[in-house]
Amino acid sequence: MKKNILSILILALLIVNIVLTSIMMFSVVGASKKTTQLVTDIASVLKLELRGEDGEVITVPMEETDVYNITDLTIELQPDADGTTHWCLLGVTLSMNMKDKGYKSFGTVENLDAKKPLMSEVIFDVIGSYKLEELKGGNGEEEAKAEILRRIQSMYDSQFIFRVSFSDIKYQ
Repeated sequence: MKKNILSILILALLIVNIVLTSIMMFSVVGASKKTTQLVTDIASVLKLELRGEDGEVITVPMEETDVYNITDLTIELQPDADGTTHWCLLGVTLSMNMKDKGYKSFGTVENLDAKKPLMSEVIFDVIGSYKLEELKGGNGEEEAKAEILRRIQSMYDSQFIFRVSFSDIKYQ
């Protein structure tokens, strides 16, 4: 009789263990999904990712990133409603993926220097299409960066340039 009570007690403890393990499993999976989403959101804000041709996300490590600087650009912005003209002084940094096939073709300093006037024209067109309030307020700078990136990638017909950054940006 003692063996049967002991067996029933062990079975009851096994069932309680399974229930508690299931509860813990569901709570951990939910938290893990939220953590994964947070990391994805942070990475997209930092724009350290590329999308491959098949839509898969490609992360570019720092040791595979090269940069090209276009400095001291003075750009006239669209006039305000009251007719006041403003200027933007900035430097632009293009981040390039050294492992991309386009980098091998276009990523040399000589090639980038030769195309610098074309890239500067794109930057002037995009930044010059904004008013001061649009560029400074809200998401204006990020939208401008995205549009510059899209146009430069279109110009090269390649995604070896994967990020545009502004440095030393000043408004007047």
